Amino acid sequence: MTATMVELLLRPLADAFMQVGVFVALLVAPFGWARYRWGHRLDDALVRHRRLGPLVAAALTVPPGCGGAIIVMAVYARGAVSYGAAIAALVATMGDASWVLLAADPVLTVQLKVLLVVTGAASGYAVDALGIAPRLRRDLVAQRRPAPVAPVAAPAVRLATTTRLHELGVLPALLWLTLGTGATVSVPVTFQLLQPDNLYLVLGVAGTLLAVVAFARGGGKLADDDTESAHPSSMTQVLRHGGHEIAFVTVWVAVAYVTWSVVSHTTGFDGSQLPLFGVTGVLVGALIGLVPGCAVQIVFAGIFLAGGMPLPTLVANMVSQDGDALLPLLALEHRSALLATVLTTVPALVVGSALLVLT
Repeated sequence: MTATMVELLLRPLADAFMQVGVFVALLVAPFGWARYRWGHRLDDALVRHRRLGPLVAAALTVPPGCGGAIIVMAVYARGAVSYGAAIAALVATMGDASWVLLAADPVLTVQLKVLLVVTGAASGYAVDALGIAPRLRRDLVAQRRPAPVAPVAAPAVRLATTTRLHELGVLPALLWLTLGTGATVSVPVTFQLLQPDNLYLVLGVAGTLLAVVAFARGGGKLADDDTESAHPSSMTQVLRHGGHEIAFVTVWVAVAYVTWSVVSHTTGFDGSQLPLFGVTGVLVGALIGLVPGCAVQIVFAGIFLAGGMPLPTLVANMVSQDGDALLPLLALEHRSALLATVLTTVPALVVGSALLVLT
């Protein structure tokens, strides 16, 4: 196998798993456990602090992924929070692209998250102040009175913490095993304690291929999050959904890495020819954010990490994108969802342009 083939195809495939997938796994597990253990309290926080709705809703999106924003959409659909709170969550969420950025640059990700929370809260309060509030569907009007969330019974929690291999499934278990093995190589390489060698390459490529299989077995769904996964009922469910989320992110990062590698190696294209720079770039980033789901946004983040776009373009996309949260909202309140995806482009253009001027 030629060195060109390794650098052109195998190295990007390995990097997708070892540089992103492994570190996403290290984050998915604790965040998934926290969502399982305390997730029901998030609904309570939104209902109890209605006046602070946009701020609380934006803050709920701080954990990576789409779970926090999905919770807000469900609470909004039953009329327990304002439309501004829903907009705040959609603006503030980074979706599954946050896993990619967090694995590659934690400091930048935290800075972006703070910016998004502030922008989301401000946008939500502006929407409420302007009186923008689409009418909810008639069959949900009767549910406008906030309903208390039933606490999870302690015995059920204790029983549900047991994770059995046959309940988890062979494929998710094999994926988690490969991730654990990959971490023993990837973490030292990331901190420059070891140089990437053939073992890194073999584990990385094998892990990405396994992620492709898991992604295909899961139907390749764009909506890897839903209201059920936002409130997991057992650690088995946490690990199953976490495995699917890791596979989903790894596959799309691999697509971005391989595409960028092939294009740059075969044409000498360095990204500066794309309309991703300047004001045009901010506009493109905001418009791409209109695409529902996380797949395109993950590819976009991968291009940024590969050096193919500037930060203002990425920020415009981050503010505009709604992640997977828009999909359940489309099912519950399609008019609110369609208006929301348009409204979120306004702060995206403002913040992206401001950052362009400042940088």
